[in-house]
Amino acid sequence: MTFTDTLTTARPATGTAHAPAVRLAGVTKHFGDVQAVRGIDLELQQGEIVAFLGPNGAGKTTTIDMILGLTRPTTGTAQVLGLEPRQAIARGLVSAVMQTGGLLKDLTVRETVAYTASLFADTRPVAEVLSDAGITELADRKVAKCSGGEQQRLRFAMALLSDPALLLLDEPTTGMDVEGRRTFWSAIRRDAEHGRTVLFATHYLEEADQYADRIVLISHGRIVADGTGSQIKALASGRTVRATLPEADTDALTRLAGVTGVEVRGDSVLVHTRDSDAVARHLLTHTPARDLEITSHGLEEAFINLTGDAR
Repeated sequence: MTFTDTLTTARPATGTAHAPAVRLAGVTKHFGDVQAVRGIDLELQQGEIVAFLGPNGAGKTTTIDMILGLTRPTTGTAQVLGLEPRQAIARGLVSAVMQTGGLLKDLTVRETVAYTASLFADTRPVAEVLSDAGITELADRKVAKCSGGEQQRLRFAMALLSDPALLLLDEPTTGMDVEGRRTFWSAIRRDAEHGRTVLFATHYLEEADQYADRIVLISHGRIVADGTGSQIKALASGRTVRATLPEADTDALTRLAGVTGVEVRGDSVLVHTRDSDAVARHLLTHTPARDLEITSHGLEEAFINLTGDAR
C-alpha cells in the first residue's frame, strides 16, 4: 500500500482560521438518570493529532456524537472551528471514519467513492482521494472482495472527499497489517502538518503513544488525564531510576520526596518515584552512583491506573 507524499492542504473554515478545531466547555449529557458525560472541558488546536481513549462506557462515543452534532449537550457548549457542530458539518468542514457500516458491498471501490461524492456540492476529485488513501489499485474491486483493512482505507477516502478541516477516526487501522498502519499514520502526520486536525479513538494503545501529539483519557464521563504519551505515563505510574550503586543507603533514598519504593539488586538500585529528576540529582550529587537509566511504565498500565477508579 502506498500513499501520496503530500495530501491536499485542509481547507480552512471561513472566518475561523484562529479558532480552536474543537472546544467543549462544561459539557454534560444525561439520558434520563444516566450521566454519560459529567462535565468535560476540552480544546483541540488546528493541526493537532489527538488520541481519545477510555474504557467501554466511559463517554467517548457520546462526546464524539456531540462534536459531530448528532446530539446536543444537556448543559455546556460545543463548538467546531468556531461554529455550532451542525453548521461545521453543513459546510463540509468535518468528516468521520467509523469502524463499521456505510458501505454497499455490490459496488466497486471507485463507484462507492463516486456515489459519495455525488452527495456533496463541492468535493475533491475521486481519483485524488483514491490516491491519497492508497487504494487506486483497488478501484475496480467490489467492496465485498476487499479485506477489512482495505474497507477501512475506503472509508478514509470517502472522508477526504470534502477536504475536511477536522477528521474523526474510530479505530482507523482495524484490519491493517503493521506496514499498512505505519504508512497510514505517516500520511496522517503529513496531512496534520498542513493544518488538518485529527481526533481518533483506538484500542491500539501503542498506536496512540507513537502517533498522537496528545492523549486524552476519559473515564466515567470525565477527562482524567490530558497530555503527551510520556506525560500520561509519568502521571499515572511514575518512573524508575536505575543506577549502579554498591551499598546503597536505601533509607535515605526512601525519604526523598516522591519515592514510592526502593529495590536493591546486587550492585544496582532501582528507585520507583513520581519525581525522577529529583532522584537523579540526588544520586549524581550525593552518592557515587553511575550508569543512571530512567524508564517509564507503559501506556497500558497508565490507562488502567487512570481509568479504573475515576468517579
